[in-house]
Amino acid sequence: MVSVPLNALTIKEGKESLSIYQFNTKTAEHYFCSICGIYTHHKMRSHPDKYSINVGCLEDVNTNELGVIPTTDGRNHSCDRKSNL
Repeated sequence: MVSVPLNALTIKEGKESLSIYQFNTKTAEHYFCSICGIYTHHKMRSHPDKYSINVGCLEDVNTNELGVIPTTDGRNHSCDRKSNL
């Protein structure tokens, strides 16, 4: 994921296939491809003036050339506290 200002994102193809998912405050907007399910980008709740983009969806970006990229498993996010589970 990489973050950019809202006006820096241009969707060139497939906009009609995007689905949005929102929950709780509905501040964040999570976008997925309704055909294949890939998570393309989201408007951040913590920074609503930015999008966070899945770099694997960007033209001319070879993710294999980016080197070692830290990942999380989605279940054990560093901001989660065990007391909230």
